[in-house]
Amino acid sequence: MVLESLVRPEGAEKRPVSMFFLGFLYASVAMFLSLWIFRDQTSLVMVFLTVMAALPLVYDTIKYEEKKDIGIKSEGKILKEHSKALAFFMYLFLGAVVSYSLWYIFLPEDIVGNVFNTQISTIKNINSNIFGIDFLTTGSVTGTSLFWQILSNNLKVLVFSLFFSFFFGAGALFILIWNASVISAAIGNFFRANFAEYAASVGLIKIGGYFHIYSLSLMRYFVHGLPEVLAYFVGGLAGGIISIAITRHDVGTKEFRKVLLDSLDLVLIAVGLLIVAALLEVYVTPVFF
Repeated sequence: MVLESLVRPEGAEKRPVSMFFLGFLYASVAMFLSLWIFRDQTSLVMVFLTVMAALPLVYDTIKYEEKKDIGIKSEGKILKEHSKALAFFMYLFLGAVVSYSLWYIFLPEDIVGNVFNTQISTIKNINSNIFGIDFLTTGSVTGTSLFWQILSNNLKVLVFSLFFSFFFGAGALFILIWNASVISAAIGNFFRANFAEYAASVGLIKIGGYFHIYSLSLMRYFVHGLPEVLAYFVGGLAGGIISIAITRHDVGTKEFRKVLLDSLDLVLIAVGLLIVAALLEVYVTPVFF
């Protein structure tokens, strides 16, 4: 109960940057506990433990946001208030990503293979599903077809986030922390591959090289990854708000209709963010990386 009691929703929204360090702490503690106690299942158990630590805060925040829906009349002001919660959600996510990715980079290779084995398999499956058919038949993937494949996959995750939050309150948190671990494995792979090339070309291993390649690794996935993850948080918030509203208000009341309208706006915003993220992933990220 220690980790989950460190911050309350009001404090988190006032100091969202502090959530980065909390996310880093949650992920690091969860990884080492998993590696120590559940060595053969570390890749999944560390995700569950991270979710368990963050779940009370996230659920309390969703309840806090649902109260704002009832008390604030202007839809614009409601969305502005929601942005405070989304900001600290994103910092929490970024803290987990930086934690997982740094441990991926600095842990011995044999331990990394054990800690992130499921995530590495997931990355291979995603690449196979997106590129496999078109590449095998035509030898290339067009930008348009790749855009629709990526957008379709991301919309499925958004639907999962909505339903998980609707049925389990803050259930979308599991999907988001899982995505954090997968992104971290991809960042770690990118770092190791490019740092080896950097070291070979320069002939020296300097600490500045580590920072340079790590920043490139983060940017490689954050250019399109941040709006994508933000969309999942927006969708998860929408599903969670509806779930809590159903338990607090009779369906069909004025209050419930107001909450439903706000949640619909959030879903539309989430879809728009996913479209932007897919465009960035297909047409912008490859230009620089």
